Amino acid sequence: MTDQRVAIVTGGSRGIGRGIATTLAARGQAVVVGYAGSARAAAQVVEEITAAGGKAVAAQADVADEHAVAAMFDTAQETFGGIDVVVNSAGRLSLSTIADLDLDDLDALHRTNVRGSFVVAREAARRVRDGGAIIGLSTSVVGLQLPTYGAYVASKSAVEGMTMILARELRGRDITVNAVAPGPTATELFLDGKDDATVARMAAQPPLERLGQPADIAEVVAFLAGPGRWVNGQVVRANGGIV
Repeated sequence: MTDQRVAIVTGGSRGIGRGIATTLAARGQAVVVGYAGSARAAAQVVEEITAAGGKAVAAQADVADEHAVAAMFDTAQETFGGIDVVVNSAGRLSLSTIADLDLDDLDALHRTNVRGSFVVAREAARRVRDGGAIIGLSTSVVGLQLPTYGAYVASKSAVEGMTMILARELRGRDITVNAVAPGPTATELFLDGKDDATVARMAAQPPLERLGQPADIAEVVAFLAGPGRWVNGQVVRANGGIV
């Protein structure tokens, strides 16, 4: 047994999740790279971490499946001896006006973003060691309230709503619970379906006049997962200054 902190990062095979996994590993944490279906991409993240001298293992889990999530936590405990940090960055995005919303799409979105968030948070609350951190991923669109994001914002509002409640429920265990709400970030999930003009317009919105990068979000998560012990029950909007 060592003093090394151990992190589970869901959605860790690509995009923001990948950036979080590699950043936490670079900060000295052993990482379980959670993924839903992209085994090859998850293996590449593990290879990147281990090649740099870190410790990592991949674990497949649909975050909405409580048995699969429990097995992922088992993997962390059996491989690295415990769990200190849980980052739930697994998520689904579906855009539609509310009037045209396909309810099957709504159900799929909420299964991952709402049920999945609760399943992961529940397991984290039961298993994270004292002194640990639980971090959810929201979105700055909760504040921006852009058209066609109604279902997505509804699902991420649930993430924000549970954050302070879980922090209070874990009183006495020195476990912080926070959420990070990225703004427009240059990932496959964000860029898919957007033309160049739309991307350029969104990149120009923040005073920093660029899209966020996964590393920008990962640095905020790494702070909350490590030295940021006095930040608790908060939603941190990492968006370059968009209001």
